[in-house]
Formats: sequence, structure tokens, C-alpha cells
Amino acid sequence: MEQLTLVVDFLLNHKLLLTVLIIVLISLIKRLVISRIRGDVAFLTEVQRKWMSRTKNGTFILIIVILFMLWQTEISKFALSVTAIAIAFVVASKEIILCFTGSIQRASSRSFVIGDWIEVGKICGEVIEHNLMATVIQEIDLHHGQYHFTGKTATLPNSMFFSYAVKNLNFMKRYVYHDFNITVVEFVNLYPLFAELYEKIEAHCEEFSEVAKRYNSVIEKHAGVDLPGAEPHIHITSGINGEQFVHIMIFCPTEQAIHLEQLIREDFMIAYHEAFGKDERV
Repeated sequence: MEQLTLVVDFLLNHKLLLTVLIIVLISLIKRLVISRIRGDVAFLTEVQRKWMSRTKNGTFILIIVILFMLWQTEISKFALSVTAIAIAFVVASKEIILCFTGSIQRASSRSFVIGDWIEVGKICGEVIEHNLMATVIQEIDLHHGQYHFTGKTATLPNSMFFSYAVKNLNFMKRYVYHDFNITVVEFVNLYPLFAELYEKIEAHCEEFSEVAKRYNSVIEKHAGVDLPGAEPHIHITSGINGEQFVHIMIFCPTEQAIHLEQLIREDFMIAYHEAFGKDERV
């Protein structure tokens, strides 16, 4: 018994040798069992194949379980070390990982390509480059009702695509729903002015009205929604101090939007002056 105990202690202290012995012993037993199942027949039956497969799978699982129990302490220490290293790596490279996965998300969703106009958070612009880490855009001043490039180049880390919605504004490169307000201080009836104002707006837009209608129809089909239409829209709201806000929206070529706004403002001011006299202020 003492000799057996010494042998067991020796093997437990030398786990690598014990591992080799266990694998060899179980492999020999497996070969013996499989040879008994096979017998001396030239062709295997379905039952024999099933039992041979079960034997191979069973011995493999048995080896894994025994080795796991034998090396459990070392595996636990190694797992803790690997986990700590993995956590430290993830924390240190969090932004890089988010940028990389943001690039995958952009590519899989096909939210935009180079040349598209996009809006991410409060930044708008035309995409000029994108890679695994960042997207580069030429900034456009859309938030102030303008459609020209500011001359600034913005580099957006792809991680922003998880924090902000990405709006594709590509259809605005050609035509845009341009809306603006005109404030009227005095509370007067402005509705009689609209008939003439509609006529003047349509006159300003006559040269591209047919193209605008077709393009509007294309956008509706592509987006699958019912858009306001290519015709001009005018409506009025009131402020808390009695002032009136005339809201005007037109569908026009993007490069002409600001010029058309100035012409319409001028038409409204002329009509207002003729209707309510010189002393009224707009």
C-alpha cells in the first residue's frame, strides 16, 4: 500500500506524465473495445458502426472530463489570467473596437456611400472618404438653411454610428424641400395675399416645374412614402405676442434654393406694402 501511495503521489505531482499515461491507457482500451465490436467480419453492419462511433465519442469525452478534473486548478488560474488580460485589452481598445464594428455596421446596412450627403448628429456633409476607422466628409451648412460647402472637413470616428442616427440626405443634392419663415409684426389678414403670391412662386419655378414633379415622384417611389409634392405650400402660425409667421415651402433645385427664397421674400414684401401701406412693418 505504501508503494501504491508513493506512486499515486508521484503521478499527482507530475501531472504531465499522468496525463500521457491516462491518454495512452484510454486509447488502448478504446482500440480493444473497437476490435471486439468489429470482430472478424469483412463488412460492418449498421449496428457495429453505431457502437464503434459511440465508443470513439465516449472515450474522447471521458479523456476531456478526466483531464479537466486533473488540471482544474491550473485551468482556473489560466482562465482568470486570460480574462483579466482580455478585460484590460477591451477597455484599452474600446474606441478602436467601436470604430471597427461601426464600419461593419455601415457596410452591412449600406446607409451611405462616397458622394452621398449625410447627417450625423449636428454635422452634415458630403462623404469623400471612409475606411475601417473613420468617415471623412466635406461640411455643408444645412442647419442654417444653406446648401453650400463651408470649406471645413470633418473626420467622424465610425463609433458615432452607434451613438447617433445616420440620415442619408442624398436626394437633396439635386432637389430639396426648402422652407423658410417671414415674420409679420402686425396682426392683419394676410390670406388675400396668397393667391398672387402662389402665382409668382409658380412663375419663378416654371422652368424646372416638370422636372421637379418627376424627381419628386422618383423619391416617393424610392422611399415608399407620400411626400408633400412639388407644388409650393404656404401656411400661417401665430406667436405669443400676436406676430404672425408665414411659412413657405418650395421644392426646387438645391443650388437655386437661396436665390428663390430671396425672390419670394421680395414678392411678399411688395404685396404686403401695397396691401397695408407704408407704415406697416414686416
